Order: sequence, then structure tokens, then C-alpha cells
Amino acid sequence: MPTVNDVTTATGRRKTAVARVRIRPGVGKVFVNGKEFTQYFPDEALRAYIEQPLGFIDGKEKFDIQARLDGGGLSGQAGAFRHGISRALVEVNPEYREVLKAQGCLTRDGRMKERKKPGQPGARKRFQFSKR
Repeated sequence: MPTVNDVTTATGRRKTAVARVRIRPGVGKVFVNGKEFTQYFPDEALRAYIEQPLGFIDGKEKFDIQARLDGGGLSGQAGAFRHGISRALVEVNPEYREVLKAQGCLTRDGRMKERKKPGQPGARKRFQFSKR
């Protein structure tokens, strides 16, 4: 188990977004790409989604978190951030694994955008059929 001064790192992914998360014991400060957490994610629903793993282990004021988010949009980055936080918490204390796994925080959401097919306007959309 890490000592008090240790920094634990983990990577989270969702769609095309990647989150590199650094977590350390602290007072609950969260910074994303050098900005305040509330400034980077203005939507309350996304912030609540990201903080779920900390809520499950009662750790909102126990850890300071820094994250570097790349790729994707805001919701994909939020999912990657949540995944990264969960994985970092398990590195800090393996006992958190049971709780976080039961809540689905450790599962990578593998849904990706489907590729466009050749000769068609989109992934599923087809050109209009004409019998004559």
C-alpha cells in the first residue's frame, strides 16, 4: 500500500477519450488540464457522474486528483475520467475493488462510433431504394 507522500497514477478510457489520472492523499481538490474541475466540466450531471467512485468509498475529501484529458468530447472525457479515478483508487487500496466493481466503475465502456460503410452515406443509413 502506498505511503502518505505517494502519487498513484492510472489511465481511463471511453470512446476516443483518454484520461491520465494522478491521485494522492489530500483534501478533495480536483484539477483537469490545469483548470478547476467545476470550470472544465460546467454540467452538474457530468460532475456527479465523475465523482461517483469517490462517493462509493466515502473519499470525496480524502484525495487530491489531477487529470490530463485528451480526445473525444466532454461526455467521453467524463467517462474516461471516472474510469481512471476508479482504477487509481483500486491501486491505492485493493479493498475498494469489490465496491467499485459492483457499481460498474471498473468496467471500460467499449461502445465506440460505428464506422461508415463504403458506398453508403453513413454507418447505418442507406440510400433510398427505388424499385423503378
